[in-house]
Amino acid sequence: MDVNAFIAKAKQGAVTVEFTKINTGEVRVMPCTLNPTLLEAAGINVTVENVDPSCAHLAVWSLDKEAWRSFRVETVTDWYPIDYETKQDPSIQGSDS
Repeated sequence: MDVNAFIAKAKQGAVTVEFTKINTGEVRVMPCTLNPTLLEAAGINVTVENVDPSCAHLAVWSLDKEAWRSFRVETVTDWYPIDYETKQDPSIQGSDS
């Protein structure tokens, strides 16, 4: 895993990370972010300035659990950027009728 690339994309917007949970062996697919705008929208007033890419664990804001979560870098099987804004519930939007 290219940790620097992951951190950069997570700070730019949202990413999905797939990893194996240590306790259960279950594969977790987690949409997450380190983006200040997305964090602020979740009520989190923290700016992530520096992340040590040599660290064995990474902490991110989980967009589906709405909480900080961490994972071990060595357990990551895949990660990719996502367009989080398109994941909104359409029933929240107003209608013209």
